[in-house]
Amino acid sequence: MKQAILSAKDLCKSFAHNGGQVHVLSHVELDLYEGEFTVIMGASGSGKSTLLYALSGMDRATAGEVIYGGRDIVKMKERDLAKLRHTDFGFIFQQMHLVSNLSLFENIAVPGYLNKSRTVGEVKSRAEELMDKMSVSHIGTHLPSQVSGGEQQRCAVARAVINSPKMLFADEPTGALNRRNTIDVLDLLTELNREGQGVLMVTHDLKAALRGSRILYLEDGKIIGELTLPAYQAGEEKARETQVNAWLTSLEW
Repeated sequence: MKQAILSAKDLCKSFAHNGGQVHVLSHVELDLYEGEFTVIMGASGSGKSTLLYALSGMDRATAGEVIYGGRDIVKMKERDLAKLRHTDFGFIFQQMHLVSNLSLFENIAVPGYLNKSRTVGEVKSRAEELMDKMSVSHIGTHLPSQVSGGEQQRCAVARAVINSPKMLFADEPTGALNRRNTIDVLDLLTELNREGQGVLMVTHDLKAALRGSRILYLEDGKIIGELTLPAYQAGEEKARETQVNAWLTSLEW
């Protein structure tokens, strides 16, 4: 039996608005497993990003539990939560959030230096290895403003995994990229997942969702559908897209 690495129990998130409460997440129950590529889909405003932020500790749930490593991260002190996000979780966003006055190499390496679990030399070697993997070794001395959006996002992927996180959280990671760069980034995420990296990705893009082995559909803050797929293989996109599209249509996507 698979062992859940992270579990949401009766998870709720509400916001105060105009004297009332807006319920964004409603009693979500969810297990995430080590090495799994999970995708969250749903209409705009369905709570996709809110769920990702609540699961990753980027935002606190209003009620319920998020259990990771035997601890409820909803109840963690902010200092402990920040350490957890830094050591065990990695993050990729639609906007890359690279530090503008640091080189690409420095953007990737700094989280490794701050982690202090590796020596300076080990962090340097790890950063160089990742830059080679992401095909950005030749622009390591460049500033973010001197390279393309696709190159920036590949560096952001490297930065996200430099500390070998247990889970990689990706919020619309291809939303700001053109088609070619989108494929490149999805290929990187797929390769990382094949190597055992757990991935949770929010997307509105059907072709991006095809990379997942498990797709969850969110509506009004509730998971109303789940589809399990075999691991992604290049060349099987048409059949996979037909299956996923039929499932989404049944959910009135």
